[in-house]
Amino acid sequence: MRTVTNKLVEKFREYLYEEEKSNATVSKYICDIKKLKEYANGHELDKKLIVSYKEYLQNKGCYKSGSINSFLVAANCFFQFMGWNDLKIKTIKVQKKAFMPNNMDLSKAEYKKLVAAAEKSGKIQLAMLIQTLCAIGLRVSELAFITVKSVNEGTVNVYCKGKERQILIPKALQIKLLYYIHKNGTKNGVVFCTRSGKPINRSNIWREMKSLCKEAGVEQEKVFPHNLRHLFAKTFYNTCKDIAKLADILGHSSIETTRVYIMTTSKEYQKHMDEMDFVVGT
Repeated sequence: MRTVTNKLVEKFREYLYEEEKSNATVSKYICDIKKLKEYANGHELDKKLIVSYKEYLQNKGCYKSGSINSFLVAANCFFQFMGWNDLKIKTIKVQKKAFMPNNMDLSKAEYKKLVAAAEKSGKIQLAMLIQTLCAIGLRVSELAFITVKSVNEGTVNVYCKGKERQILIPKALQIKLLYYIHKNGTKNGVVFCTRSGKPINRSNIWREMKSLCKEAGVEQEKVFPHNLRHLFAKTFYNTCKDIAKLADILGHSSIETTRVYIMTTSKEYQKHMDEMDFVVGT
């Protein structure tokens, strides 16, 4: 009988770790499989049930297409693990967006306001952390690779999603990080840690960044750690126009993924459309 049990979910978790999936990916997939388990409610899985699950996500789950596809990808991975390949289901075809919402576009001026607000509030670690994420284009999960040794050498070796890449630390950032390390008396190991000595995590950074918004005068919707990576990507691309090099720096296997990071806003898109001047007689 093909049902999702707690025992199978844990075996799937072990399989994901053996496949060297990141901790974030493992947590996401397990959460998604538990969602499928809850929907099935002990019933045997067949194609009809899986199709109804997809329809439920589309019509009653209040999820966007991208989120629904992520649930289905996790389900398909689980089916492959179990050898239930006949249960695999197609994801929703989504046309790539031509522009991003204006309220999600963090500008360089707003970024600098966030850094200034953090420094003014005495949150020196947060100010340095924001600058490090944005100046190098790191994922939050990659902050653990910023070590005393890497700062001294001026390069960071990042291991993520089964790939290794080397990133240069800008000279100005290196100088600030060296001063920050010296002031904190950090001799070795990870630069950004909690008081208990553990590498700082995504939730801590997200919460602290949100607390800066009011003082900095920046809309909360724009302020989250991953948007700093987007700002780095847009600024780098506007400087050199080399999307292949940007993909290497960001650690993307596909340039299609990188395209999302350099998407223009709807205002910029509208400006380009208006400048084409195809309408006669206005």
